[in-house]
Amino acid sequence: MRFSPRLLAILQAIFVTFLWSTSWVLIKRNISEIPPLTFAGLRYSIAFLILLPGLLKHKKEVFSLSSKDWRQLIILGIVFYTLTQGGQFATLKYLEAVSFSLLLNFTTLLVAIFGILVLRETPSRMQWVGIFFFIIGVLVYFSPTAIPSGKLLGFALAGFTVIANAIAAVLGRSVNRGGNISPLVVTVISMGVGSILLLGIGLVFQGLPPVSPSVWATIVWLAVVNTALAFFLWNKTLQILSAVESSIINSTMLFQIAVLAWIFLGEQITIYGIAGLVFAAFGVLLVNLKPA
Repeated sequence: MRFSPRLLAILQAIFVTFLWSTSWVLIKRNISEIPPLTFAGLRYSIAFLILLPGLLKHKKEVFSLSSKDWRQLIILGIVFYTLTQGGQFATLKYLEAVSFSLLLNFTTLLVAIFGILVLRETPSRMQWVGIFFFIIGVLVYFSPTAIPSGKLLGFALAGFTVIANAIAAVLGRSVNRGGNISPLVVTVISMGVGSILLLGIGLVFQGLPPVSPSVWATIVWLAVVNTALAFFLWNKTLQILSAVESSIINSTMLFQIAVLAWIFLGEQITIYGIAGLVFAAFGVLLVNLKPA
């Protein structure tokens, strides 16, 4: 059975979001033992070292990159890894995973706006309806959930991460949609820039305390599977899927995280939650039923 390039890209994107959803559980379980910025920096720096030998096959392409290409990749690395991923780890230290996942899913609306202004990718009427249903589903899912008190820092970090995540989505689409830079080159260079900067900030301001072997095992797993493999596949999908489509698929992490939190963290899913998941899933379907 052969899949069309578009369908294959959608399936790959869904697989990547599942890997990233499992990351939330792993991060939340270990964030108390290692500082968040150091944790994130180690994860992405190790992933960068794993992917680095792959650039040997793309030496000509790397040396042929223009100053504009390098500038885009450096900016993408700083926004996508240093700011967005660093912000995600820091936020998870102060907010519950489900609360943060709710806020992070408002990235979709910002990406739609940024995509129109920067990429000239205007969502279709059906895609706007899908975004509307997705947002309604998010609100219904968390409607009975009380906002926790004393979480101002967590919510501030979440807001910062949402904005950085939206900008990163548009930058990633802008870099990848031309197809003139291979996904591996995009992944390795941007990850190298962002992860080294992130690790340096973490070590300088938070340090590296003694950690258990289980935490190191978690870091290695996150680096190899949930980062090196996942980000390479994600950049491949960005060559086919639009910024809004990629973002809405990424937003399915909302109910993936909810299910994983229910299984591994003991968080219950209410009837409102089920209704919200249905609305959100319908929104995802509409966005991805874009005519050829």
